[in-house]
Amino acid sequence: MTTAKYTVQLDPSKPKAPTRDDADFPESIPEAKDTKTHPSKAGDENASIYFIGTATTVIEWEGIRILTDPNFLHAGDHVHLGPGVQGTRRTNPAIDLHELPHVDLILLSHYHADHFDQKVEQSLRRDLPIITTPHAKECLTEKKSEEERFTQVYDLDHFESAILDIKQKKKNEEDHFDSAVLNDKDKTTASEEGAGNNGKKEEKNSTPSIQITGMPGKHVPPGPLSIANDILSAVPPTNGWMLEFGHTSSSPQSSTFSSGYRIYISGDTLLVPELSTITEKYRDQNIDLMLLHLGGTTIPSPSVPLLMVTMDAKQGVKLMQLIKPDVTIPIHYDDYDVFLSPLEDFRKEVEKEGLGGKVVYLDRAEEYRFRVGGVGEGVSEN
Repeated sequence: MTTAKYTVQLDPSKPKAPTRDDADFPESIPEAKDTKTHPSKAGDENASIYFIGTATTVIEWEGIRILTDPNFLHAGDHVHLGPGVQGTRRTNPAIDLHELPHVDLILLSHYHADHFDQKVEQSLRRDLPIITTPHAKECLTEKKSEEERFTQVYDLDHFESAILDIKQKKKNEEDHFDSAVLNDKDKTTASEEGAGNNGKKEEKNSTPSIQITGMPGKHVPPGPLSIANDILSAVPPTNGWMLEFGHTSSSPQSSTFSSGYRIYISGDTLLVPELSTITEKYRDQNIDLMLLHLGGTTIPSPSVPLLMVTMDAKQGVKLMQLIKPDVTIPIHYDDYDVFLSPLEDFRKEVEKEGLGGKVVYLDRAEEYRFRVGGVGEGVSEN
């Protein structure tokens, strides 16, 4: 059985508005301004990433939409980033919050206003599933009044995993299930529950699944500043993520997840030693795509840049060299005045290191399409 802290069951046949005002919502994301694919191996794409701005993207596969780090503030809006620290947005998002189609899950790297802004927090429906850090879960549940509490928040620490089981409509099937969570310590997955047939052994059933694993990340460099931040809680703890798109094969005796495509999302981290543990864990497994948070975010202000808390261009390229993804897409750049390392610096550093063929650049409202391998296509098992 795949080891996971949670199994979250998602049913794309029952779309809901992402906001709690239950407003009408479109069936799909607006058409992308441009579509990009793998620089040398394009063809038969069956999944996509749509870039909204900052670290906000929509990832789609098998009818499921994952919204990352939702930030829908507009140019001129302000965000609170810590005691005495404020940022001003310079750009507009590609679409507004109420222009989103149905969303099945939010993936939140950390509880910071430039990743989960006040408008988003007020507007989202409270039963929308959210996978995030233990700290963010506490902020979204325990620290809120009962009526404002988010009710489906699943916390993952570093190297803890959750499985998203995607409901597939069977022939003549009439009944569906809503989003729900099972604790793997106590319960079997839905596919395992239906695997038995009067005690007889059946062939394994394969269902589309996404495994999400928390990855290390640090917003504050090691040393005295990190110790002080632990005490003051000025900058929240953060996660990166590994998203593995594939299939779960289940029988009454076992459950095995096979990955057909991996996306590493760096999250708001600096280039810290802990990131080397990612290469150790995935030593013999290909990382197909990296979504790289850049910006060189500095605090307390652009005019007094005392501390950098996200990677700049040089650190971003070094992370590419460490992780060695097949393709890298930079995000989290040029959107706020506290981002002092522009995308152009990253472009120059990439070319300097001879990595231009490994990077795809997306502007806001553009998409990247990719292919998730199916069962029997040489996918790797976990």
